[in-house]
Amino acid sequence: MTETNHDDDRALRGETERIVNEIAQELRTLDSGTTWFSGLSLRQRKKALQEVAKYAMQAHITAADGRAGVARAGVKPTANPSVMICMDPPRYGFSGLPAGEHVTAFRVLVSVFAVADTRRRQTHCKNACGHSWHNLQALTQQQL
Repeated sequence: MTETNHDDDRALRGETERIVNEIAQELRTLDSGTTWFSGLSLRQRKKALQEVAKYAMQAHITAADGRAGVARAGVKPTANPSVMICMDPPRYGFSGLPAGEHVTAFRVLVSVFAVADTRRRQTHCKNACGHSWHNLQALTQQQL
């Protein structure tokens, strides 16, 4: 891997993290995030899906989170990504889905992450959170 690819991957990870957390905190719409995702190359989409799946795992998603996220995503519950995320335990490997299912997988993963992360912000991190990604509104206001 060249240094340029490494730098590009790091930049993509940072951008993915920011956009996904903005969607989760309702600072950006899911449609806006989907438009960003759709503009990525196939390689970048696969990397972004791996990142978002990692965020979902770290948020300790449940099957209930999966069902709520699928409903929020506006995706058919029978679509492959919907079925995968609603299993108990959830199945990952979204980047291995056919390219035609990547946008659906992104919408499902981000929506499920948003459900789980909102729950965690309201319980585990309530009033004492040091996670910078949970406080994007405060960070945005400080930058103004």
